[in-house]
Amino acid sequence: MAAPKLKAFYVGLGALAVVGGGAIYLASAGAGGAARAVPIAAMAGDTAAMPGYVLGSDSAPVRVDEYADFQCPYCGRFAVVTMPDVVERLIRTGRVRWRFHDRPLEGHAKSLPAHQAAACAGEQGKFWEMHDQLYYNQNAWVEARNTEKKLREYAQKIALDLPGYDACVRSNRYLSRLMASARRASEQGINSTPTFVIGTTKVENAIGYDQLKAVIDSLSPPKKS
Repeated sequence: MAAPKLKAFYVGLGALAVVGGGAIYLASAGAGGAARAVPIAAMAGDTAAMPGYVLGSDSAPVRVDEYADFQCPYCGRFAVVTMPDVVERLIRTGRVRWRFHDRPLEGHAKSLPAHQAAACAGEQGKFWEMHDQLYYNQNAWVEARNTEKKLREYAQKIALDLPGYDACVRSNRYLSRLMASARRASEQGINSTPTFVIGTTKVENAIGYDQLKAVIDSLSPPKKS
């Protein structure tokens, strides 16, 4: 019964790619190439359409919105290599409020089950734990013959209530929200992952900590003497 729903989801993503093709695009050396930041028009903070998952204080002076695909290898590289420094040095110090948005991409056949698994973990307050499992073990579940079984192993590893998790996954109840998140991102010109929106600056590709911090520093209010 889930198959028609998944097919409709990917057909919709294909349409989004066409619609979003004329939006603002950040020039780079390719999906894994060097990134640069470009100014963009202020993006609508529509957290009702794309609520995302938040780390950091409400009072942080800089907001960063990350748009990512769990199957994207460059997103994985950012999560494993750069995100730990971001958490320790920018989020926990109160400088940054970080919001992760689901941006499953067309052509990534195993992305949608992973995003649904993370959403179901989020129901139990463990989105970020599943986020880490998915990125740190990305090759394992992407290459697995039975991806759903592998994802369930991660659910067990982070101590989710498995009957609740299973019911959530079977229901596909987050499918429409994932579709809305992908559509809204495409409408704002976000058609590759990872993409970061920092104030009115958009950055594509898995940039390093120093590059990211430089953009954040440029947007931070000056320190009082």
